[in-house]
Amino acid sequence: MNSLSRRNFLHRTAAASLALGSFAPSALAYARPEKNAISLATWSIVRSFRAGVWKLTDVARICREDLGIDGIEYVNQFFEVPTQNYLNQLNKTAADHGVQNVLIMVDQEGSMVAKDKKERHQAVINHRKWVDIAAYLGCHAIRCNAHGGGRTPEEDPDALDRAAESFSELLDYAKEAKINVIIENHGGLSSAPGWLPALMKKVDNPNFGLLPDYGNYAENADRYKEVKESMPYAKGVSVKAGWQADGTHPQYDLEKLLQISLDAGYTGFWGIESSMRGDANSPEEIKKIDWQGVLLTKKVIEKVVFKG
Repeated sequence: MNSLSRRNFLHRTAAASLALGSFAPSALAYARPEKNAISLATWSIVRSFRAGVWKLTDVARICREDLGIDGIEYVNQFFEVPTQNYLNQLNKTAADHGVQNVLIMVDQEGSMVAKDKKERHQAVINHRKWVDIAAYLGCHAIRCNAHGGGRTPEEDPDALDRAAESFSELLDYAKEAKINVIIENHGGLSSAPGWLPALMKKVDNPNFGLLPDYGNYAENADRYKEVKESMPYAKGVSVKAGWQADGTHPQYDLEKLLQISLDAGYTGFWGIESSMRGDANSPEEIKKIDWQGVLLTKKVIEKVVFKG
């Protein structure tokens, strides 16, 4: 998209958002909300998506009517046909149900830390369309991955420089759209202790941030320490929970992690990314398990964050 066409696209974005009663990206993007609210990371209900229970255009209704949730964290893999009419429909359903479009999780668009510079540059180009789509939907951010480096910082000491170069290039593109670029600890180097905070310091851009995921840390990492060190850079929180069939959560202390985030001064959307064990033989049974996992996670967030 050249600069002229992109400028016109972003102007249409603002007009469309205002007309639909959603947030005008030219005015309100960049900043996350100061008021606490709960959002649904749509990956939480991926099994029911694959079972044909819902389409992306159903999510705003599901958030409001089934789950009582105020925000949507989209996943790029769920966009059936990201044409303008389709995006208008997503904006309209969000506005109709009083649900905010929060961010887009972007996967499978190339390696931002690849050793080959052309490959990294192509990954940046691949992410640009999601910056523009996020702006059109009134989101404040796209969530990226820092994939493509070695397995550990010791194995690949140059990875930090490569990542800083790639994300700085993407941030330059996202500036006009006023879209934050944020990274989740999502395996590989991004889940290594201290690596993402070091990247934040190296890039040093106010529109660059983290989406700390409570579950995605290396086996040797102290997740409570890592969350605490990530929170100064957080522009979102992924409240990952893996529930057992009996409704317990033995892997780690979800309430403790939420309190660490609160104590760090975080406000904004608390994104539910949940899963739940359980046998299911039909789409309706899969839906029931998916919904239950979300609601169990929501209950913990309400208890800690909202003192419910």
